[in-house]
Amino acid sequence: MDAVAEGLWILADRFEQSGNISQAVKCLEAICQSRSPFLPIVEVKTRLQLATVLLNYTDNLLHAKNHLERAQLLLKQIPSCFELKCRAYSLLSRCYHLVGTIGPQKQVLKKGLDLAVTGDGLSPLLWVCNFNLQLANALTIEGDFPNVIRALEAGLVYASKAQFPQLQLLFAVSMLHVHLMESDNLTALQQTVSLCDQLWDQLPHQTRELHPGLHVYNQLLHVFYFLRVCDYKAASHHVELLDAALSSKYETARLQLLAPEEKQACMSTLEMQDHDLQKEMKILQGQLKEQGIHEQKRNELVGFYHELDRQLEGLKDQERFYKYLFYGNAWKQESKLPLGVFPLDGEWLPTGAVLILVDLMAVTCARPKGMFKETTKRLQSGLSIVNGELGKLGITSSTQETHLPHWSIWMAGVYLVLQFQLLENKILIDLTRTEFMDAQKALMEVLDLYFRFPTILQGCESSIHMLLGHYAHSVGCFQEGALHFIEAAKLTESKALKALCHVYSAISLICLGDADSCSQALDLIGPVYRSMDSFIGVREKTLVLFASGLLQMKQHNPQEARTRLANGLKLTHKQLGNHQLVSQYLTVLGSLALAIHDTSQALDILKSSFTLAKALHDVSGQIGVLTELTALYRELGEGAKLQENFQFEERKVEELARHIQTAVSSSHHMYLLKHGLNQET
Repeated sequence: MDAVAEGLWILADRFEQSGNISQAVKCLEAICQSRSPFLPIVEVKTRLQLATVLLNYTDNLLHAKNHLERAQLLLKQIPSCFELKCRAYSLLSRCYHLVGTIGPQKQVLKKGLDLAVTGDGLSPLLWVCNFNLQLANALTIEGDFPNVIRALEAGLVYASKAQFPQLQLLFAVSMLHVHLMESDNLTALQQTVSLCDQLWDQLPHQTRELHPGLHVYNQLLHVFYFLRVCDYKAASHHVELLDAALSSKYETARLQLLAPEEKQACMSTLEMQDHDLQKEMKILQGQLKEQGIHEQKRNELVGFYHELDRQLEGLKDQERFYKYLFYGNAWKQESKLPLGVFPLDGEWLPTGAVLILVDLMAVTCARPKGMFKETTKRLQSGLSIVNGELGKLGITSSTQETHLPHWSIWMAGVYLVLQFQLLENKILIDLTRTEFMDAQKALMEVLDLYFRFPTILQGCESSIHMLLGHYAHSVGCFQEGALHFIEAAKLTESKALKALCHVYSAISLICLGDADSCSQALDLIGPVYRSMDSFIGVREKTLVLFASGLLQMKQHNPQEARTRLANGLKLTHKQLGNHQLVSQYLTVLGSLALAIHDTSQALDILKSSFTLAKALHDVSGQIGVLTELTALYRELGEGAKLQENFQFEERKVEELARHIQTAVSSSHHMYLLKHGLNQET
């Protein structure tokens, strides 16, 4: 019977390698379902292999879990089998994670750790690392961040004992990930980034090439870190490195998203090229058979023939790859981005999610600079991939959370959150460019997503109110804007996000202009202004300096307003590179210069502000500058320029009014303004 089992294992392995998964499963199930007895250890190995195949290639998690639990029962009767027991614990933990049962997952991992720490040699050290990494993941889902860090620190120690620098790097990168999620401790962040850099620098070049997924994970977290500390230049550099590392994966993803007729057209083109090459080669063969050809000419023809033969072979390789990709069971394998070779042959995220995340980071880096051509391209790329990945999970525009099988919830959640964040950036770009109807449409998409997947997107509720606040403010509904920002602040536990919400609300209140609203704005700005140096990065500081500068102007304190605005402008220009905020700073500073009759400085400042606002297609910002320029030319007594500027200002006011009127007339406008706001708010 051992020989039978061995034969079926070999056959199953061949079927798996050829992509015939159903036949591989049947071979392994034949052993499990056999009426003839096999040794318990044979059945254990078979069930573990069967569970691995089911987890890697199918969505049949319940079947895999049953095989693993049966294997565990059999292993209890066997005193040794250290490797098989550890493998069973690891696979069962993975299974529990995918079905969302965190309690049983933690119990299995603790049993695995208790077993692994008793072993000697390299293998037990690696299993301890495996279990600690999975435990950290489970604890992260529960939000138990202190114990997450403890598990990762323990794993780092064992990785050092195992003398696996790439495994040490994985634990260091995972610690950075956790610190970025929950820590406001800049020192801890900086120390962990330094540790990651140090460990990466220690890896030999050949080892780095064997760990593409680990490289991508490390680079992405560096992008997150530099965005957190508002170093957009460094973040953009790491995005460029990611683009270079993932270029082939983007091409594979693009090909997978082709419609059936496009795939067929692609294959037809290759077949035509194949036919043309073979035709040319036949002509050459005929010429070579002719008598009396000069030796030099013959050598040229032979060289040309070999070149065509090389091209034909390359074309056939491309045809085989496309057939494999389009029509075989290839996508799961082609799309994988493993962290590296064993023992790091697992994934951090599926490649599709990584590609979307890189697109999202590229948008986040480029949007503040007004690089809207680039951001639009990356948004389209990200949304295209996310729609394709959701389609593979069976999620359409009518799917609701209650329709999802339990095994798909975690993966669906990854893509839905990424889709939300891509739409969030699109809305902010549309509002900046005064494209209010496009922003409305995207906002309705966001709300539709939230209503269909309320549990998965529960953490996005604050962001939804932020977006609605920006929309309301952009169309001149300042009262509703202020209320949405306050509602957003109530729905977040993040100190930084709460501060931003309060400042945005204060700016909307300042725009209302009455004494009571300015008093409310002061109450909101005061606490943030006093604690502005406690935040990581300068995002909160630059915004509160702008808002408090505006308020000082309203309170007729021009000198204090100038000081705050000048400091804020310097920080914004140097670290944020946010062109819209720079433009707004310049407009207000130009107004202050005009108020003290420094017309030369005011003119230079306002021209710079208008250049930025025009590049951003920010009509509202342009009007603010033109209003100040009209007052400036009036003071200078330059009648011709005054008239020209005033007429231009009128055209822009009419343009903005048209955009606002179109938005206000929409059936969605009032719904968006009032969404989530009650009488008490």
